[in-house]
Amino acid sequence: MENISDFSELYILPFGSRPQDKPFLFSLFLFIYSSGVLVNVVSIAVIYLDSRLHTPMYLFLCLLSIVDICYTSAVTPGLLDMLLSAIHQPSPPASWTCCSLRQCFTQMFFFFTASGAEDILLFIMAYDRYVAICRPLHYNQILSRKNCFLITIALWICGCLNSVLFTTAASYMSFCRSNTIHQIHCDSSLTKIACTGTELFHIVIYLETIVLGLGPLLCSLMSYVEIIKVILRMKSKDGRRKVFSTCSSHLTVLLLYYDTAGCVYLMPSKKNVYLLDQIFTALYSTVTPVLNPLIYSLRNKDFRGALLRLLGVKETVK
Repeated sequence: MENISDFSELYILPFGSRPQDKPFLFSLFLFIYSSGVLVNVVSIAVIYLDSRLHTPMYLFLCLLSIVDICYTSAVTPGLLDMLLSAIHQPSPPASWTCCSLRQCFTQMFFFFTASGAEDILLFIMAYDRYVAICRPLHYNQILSRKNCFLITIALWICGCLNSVLFTTAASYMSFCRSNTIHQIHCDSSLTKIACTGTELFHIVIYLETIVLGLGPLLCSLMSYVEIIKVILRMKSKDGRRKVFSTCSSHLTVLLLYYDTAGCVYLMPSKKNVYLLDQIFTALYSTVTPVLNPLIYSLRNKDFRGALLRLLGVKETVK
């Protein structure tokens, strides 16, 4: 029978225990985090300042940037603090960063709020493209200003409810096997060191996977199936290219997010995959928030034009 003891503190071990790697990792994630916040703030500023971008499509893009800032800010500052502690105190114990259960659950709350909001938002963005291309005459009616406002409110409410379910379920767990998690932040990896109370948490994970994972993904893919049908029926090559360019950016972001997140949650719980698990977690929680606005800005002519006007650069007509 296991010796059950509730720990009041947890130790987080990010990227192994080699202190000599910490300066490089700290510099890398500081650059990624700074770049992510910068490009997302620029994206928000461009959309806010250019009245020509005040449409539902760019409203949702602006919301994606806000969610991405919240998303990466829930993870990366804590990771930087852990890495910085190991740099200043390079002895082996310094690699084990301590945090209270309250701090851990607080981080989980903000992380799952942002991830739940992003799941729904990516579907809303796919639906926006579906309405614009497949039902253009009803676009202004379906995605009116009032409806966009309600969607925005519902987005954050769903994210918060998702987070409350996760953190409440996690609070019922008792930790006895260890008080150390091999991860870059507090998440579902807590179940690996829990000895009781994991049943409710697993139920919440399964429900979240279906409702906020598979559900929005399948709906998004169905939207793009209908969009592809419309594209194939178009006779004009220029028309097909224009429609495809407006959708390919979001489809790339959608697949990038679900591929990296899926690798984390579908990975087997074995000791030899701890490092790989952390790498994929870092990809979808710190790197994708940098890539999302870059993918949109590089492929979107209107956004590039608005950015150039904001910078005072004259547009070249081709």
